[in-house]
Amino acid sequence: MKRGPIPDEDDTVARKGRVVTTTEGWPELLRCTSTKPPPILLDELIEEILLRIPASSLVRLRNSLCSSWRTLISSSQFAKDHLRRSMAVDPALSHPRIAYYSSSDSYPTIGTFSVRSVFENPPHEPTKVVAYEGRCYRSIIGSCHGLLCLHDEELEDRALLWNPCTGFTSPPLEIGGIFHYCGFGYDHVNDKYKLFGIVIKKSGESVTRIFTFGPKSKWRTIQDFPYRLHDSDSKDSVVGLVGLFVSGTGTLNWLVRSRLSSSVAVLSVDLVKETYSQFSAPSRDSDDEEFVFPRLGILRGCLAVCYETKKTHWTLWLMKDYGVPRSWTKLAIIPHHPLLVNPGSCYVLLPMYMLKNDVLLAKSPSGKFVLCNLNDGSIEFPNIDSSSDGMTEHRPLSRGEGSRIFHIYHESLVSPSHFGLPSCSSEMRLFKPSL
Repeated sequence: MKRGPIPDEDDTVARKGRVVTTTEGWPELLRCTSTKPPPILLDELIEEILLRIPASSLVRLRNSLCSSWRTLISSSQFAKDHLRRSMAVDPALSHPRIAYYSSSDSYPTIGTFSVRSVFENPPHEPTKVVAYEGRCYRSIIGSCHGLLCLHDEELEDRALLWNPCTGFTSPPLEIGGIFHYCGFGYDHVNDKYKLFGIVIKKSGESVTRIFTFGPKSKWRTIQDFPYRLHDSDSKDSVVGLVGLFVSGTGTLNWLVRSRLSSSVAVLSVDLVKETYSQFSAPSRDSDDEEFVFPRLGILRGCLAVCYETKKTHWTLWLMKDYGVPRSWTKLAIIPHHPLLVNPGSCYVLLPMYMLKNDVLLAKSPSGKFVLCNLNDGSIEFPNIDSSSDGMTEHRPLSRGEGSRIFHIYHESLVSPSHFGLPSCSSEMRLFKPSL
């Protein structure tokens, strides 16, 4: 492979020492047919160019690329290199999106929408939801490297991996029971994707297991999870069922709050060592309401904790050095707003995503999405059009969550076939609402 066309006057292409700064000209750059003789490009340069194109653009263009380029971008090594570059150099290559499902009704659809659109679109231009339909109702266990791990809620004993960007899924895999306290992440030492969970068998017995995805996918029973669901005798309780994966650490994380004091800790499952650890969260005010639960999030690749303080504001903390309690840093104090609070809710503001200019996307206790400017204290309510998600019993997203559960994911080229699983595109398809 030595040739590929480059438009004569495309300032988005690095030439004569100039740096690629935008991607507006990529469709023309990547066309393999031209009326002019194409210049000769080294394979290494072609790959460097392709690595600078967003994953979603490569997916849209793959059917019009020449076969050698399609083979390149479909390879597992290219997917890894593209993912590594997007994480370390240019996050814009893996556009962040939000996926959600209904937690109260068995809808077979999963909705997704662009985080960038939520930040950038004016109120009169709503962010559009793209919905996908499965063969049955599925919940989302977690996300990692562009993959969503889905749980078959009807048969209760199967899970599958799905990349919404590429459309590929793995076949449903038997997990042998109902999940509690679960999570999905990546073992960066052994290059393995893993599913963690407490499996409740039909006999009522519970076991803690880690499932490793691969050509010989298998369960491994590990030490019991330190806490049990609805354990009234325990002095501590875990906040939330799904652990958050922190990229680069190989860990799933939950908040643990004391029922006897104001103390809060982070419980961690190490997917590499398959062991547990616990470290302290920031101290919160002893006057804080005990029944109002803190929330755990991930901002800029770091753990974030949000507390309600004195019933007047929320305090947001960021852990700059994972696992080091002294690195907790107070990021912001966000005053209560009448449209954000919900006196009947036992949860606080949920941090979801933050731009470099310190604008925070969060889900409020009232269920509304909100954009909080941490510099000047202003807030905005994004307009999200969820009319096409097929969840007809729920109110529109712009008016509140409506019993939906949300997960942030970043678009990538990672496919189940890259780590030994068969891939298909028939399990999840674009949803077409009936007229």
